[in-house]
Amino acid sequence: MQELDRVQIHFDSNNLWILNVALAVVMFGVALGISMADFKALIKAPKVVLIGLLSQFVLLPMLTYAFIVVVNPQPSIALGMMMVAACPGGNISNFMTHLAGGNTALSVSLTAFSTFIAIIMTPFNFELYGHLYQPTAALLQDVSLNPFDMVEIVLLILGIPLICGMLVRYQFPKIAVRLAHWLKPFSIIVFVGIVVVALLNNLDVFSEFIHHVLVLGISHNILAFLLGFLIARAFKLSYENQKTLTIETGIQNSGIGLLLIFTFFNGLGGMAIMAAFWGIWHIVSGLILSYFWSSKLVTKAQAV
Repeated sequence: MQELDRVQIHFDSNNLWILNVALAVVMFGVALGISMADFKALIKAPKVVLIGLLSQFVLLPMLTYAFIVVVNPQPSIALGMMMVAACPGGNISNFMTHLAGGNTALSVSLTAFSTFIAIIMTPFNFELYGHLYQPTAALLQDVSLNPFDMVEIVLLILGIPLICGMLVRYQFPKIAVRLAHWLKPFSIIVFVGIVVVALLNNLDVFSEFIHHVLVLGISHNILAFLLGFLIARAFKLSYENQKTLTIETGIQNSGIGLLLIFTFFNGLGGMAIMAAFWGIWHIVSGLILSYFWSSKLVTKAQAV
């Protein structure tokens, strides 16, 4: 198992550049769907947003750390789990929330808020828990990661596209709606394509080591969903918002994690495999959960 910490996933500079652009376009597309009305509504009722951010940026990294201490995975895998937990919510959660009959406006707003906050909180949480856990702290010393470099990358990929997208939405709302209609699905397809290419180019590595992250990744994702649901229940949010918070907490932007892993860790084996597996698995698990809730809505409507 120790060799997994030394395995490097091959991802050339051209693909990394395309991944950067694809993620920026995804964030720009998310911002095109955000209007000032969304923020005004949330300012009037900020409780649910604060609970969502608490779940994503405080409790999920904390729960991930506790889970790692209990199961004691390979250090590079543990770093991958920490990286995923430190990332903001994934924008595919908006579609899943809509499918599940959740609060889509809240989902979009939480994605936007969490993405802005991630500029600081993603590097902070990753550095905090990465150095708190001794086996991963040793790996981080070898890498000599500068957290300010990570902040700079996250700002460029997340912050600037979001601000530009919101400005376009504010100045040209009709154009923004039309752009968002095709831009977001196109950029997601490009991003998925890049991940698939990375998987194919490293098929031997993934096939050899995927079993090390399979159970851990699925368990970690289930814990994230449960955390979101239980926190929403604990704060007595509506059932619609419970579904939203569950999906927002369980769907993480692993694309950001992969970008940071390839940029700062040269595709460190356990980290990259965990983040790539999460990126595929959370789509499967999120869709299963969304279809479960949507089927209940149909059954309930038919019974009325």
